[in-house]
Amino acid sequence: MIEQVREALDNFFSSINLDLTNEFQRDLLLSLVIILLLWLARWLVLRLIHRRYADNARTLYSLRKTVEYASVVLGILLVGRLWLEGIGTLVTYLGLLSAGIAIALQDLIVALAGWVFIVWRRPFVVGDRVEIADQLGDVIDIRLFSFSMLEIGRRINAEQSTGRIIHIPNGKVFSEVLTNMHQGFPFIWNEIPVMVTFESDWEKAKAILVNIVNELAPDVGEAVKQYGRRTGQRFVISYSNVTPTVYTSVADSGVVLTLRYMIDPRKRRGSEQDIWEAILRAFKHHWDIDFAYPTQREYLHFEERKRPPDPQEATTVVAERNKLQRDTGYLPTTPRDKRE
Repeated sequence: MIEQVREALDNFFSSINLDLTNEFQRDLLLSLVIILLLWLARWLVLRLIHRRYADNARTLYSLRKTVEYASVVLGILLVGRLWLEGIGTLVTYLGLLSAGIAIALQDLIVALAGWVFIVWRRPFVVGDRVEIADQLGDVIDIRLFSFSMLEIGRRINAEQSTGRIIHIPNGKVFSEVLTNMHQGFPFIWNEIPVMVTFESDWEKAKAILVNIVNELAPDVGEAVKQYGRRTGQRFVISYSNVTPTVYTSVADSGVVLTLRYMIDPRKRRGSEQDIWEAILRAFKHHWDIDFAYPTQREYLHFEERKRPPDPQEATTVVAERNKLQRDTGYLPTTPRDKRE
C-alpha cells in the first residue's frame, strides 16, 4: 500500500513539475498525506455513525471509540512502516519501538495494559457505577490511558452525583480493588436501620415496618427470575429469597429493626426517603413507640423495674393493635412471593 501511494504521489508531483528527489522530504510529505487521508476517512465514518445512531447514546459512543482506535492504530502502522522501512519487517519495528517505550514510559505502558484489560475482560463498561481507589462514580468515558467517572457522594452525604468528573489511570485496575454495582446483577441489597427504645412496643413497631417495606420496596422478583433464566451468564449469582424483610437486633440504646430489600443503585436515595417518611407518619400515631437516640438519664430500678401489666392498660394495647390498619394507613400485607 505504501509503495502504491508513493508511486501515485511521484506521478502527481512530476505532473506539476515538483521535484522531490530528497527521500526525507518525500517521506515527510507522504506521512502528511496518510494522516490527512485517515483523518478524512475518520470524519466521514463518524458523520455516518452520528446520523444513524443519534438517538442511541451508548451505541454511538461505542462505535465512535472503535473508529478512533482503528484510525490511530492504522496511522501508526502505516507511518511507522514508511519511516522504518529499511530496518526490516514489521516485527522488528514493533520490537524496537516497544523496548524503547517500556523503558521510558513505564506508567503509560501499565495504563495501556489496563485499557486492554478493560476492553477485553470488561470489568466495567460505560454507564456502570463503580468504586475504585476510594472513588465512587458512574463511568462516562474509557480512553487509552485513563477512564472518567461522574463523581458520586463525598461532598454530598448520599449516593448522588456531585457534578465533578474524576479521571483515573487505567493501571489502577491492577493495583486497586474494583467494585461494580451493576455488573452481573442489576440490584443491590439496601438496609435501613430503625432504632426504638427498650420501653417501646417493638413487636408492634416491627409489624408496622413489615407492612411499610412490603408496600414501598420495589418488586424485583420477576427481574431476578429473568436473570436466572439467562444463558451464558458470566457470574453465578443465585438468591433463593428476595422478599423484603425486617430483622431484629439489640444495641446499646434500644432495639434495632433493620429493613432489608433489593433496589436499583441509582434509586436508593429516593427509596429511602419514601420509606423514612412513611415510618415517621406511622409511628406518630402510637404513643408506645419511640425512636431511640443517644442520651443519659438516671434509672431507678425499684421504681422503673418490670411489673405485671395493668389489665386496663393491656386491653388498651390490644385495642391499639387491632386498629393498626387505621392508625398507620398501611394495609397489612404479605410477602410478594406468597401472594396469589
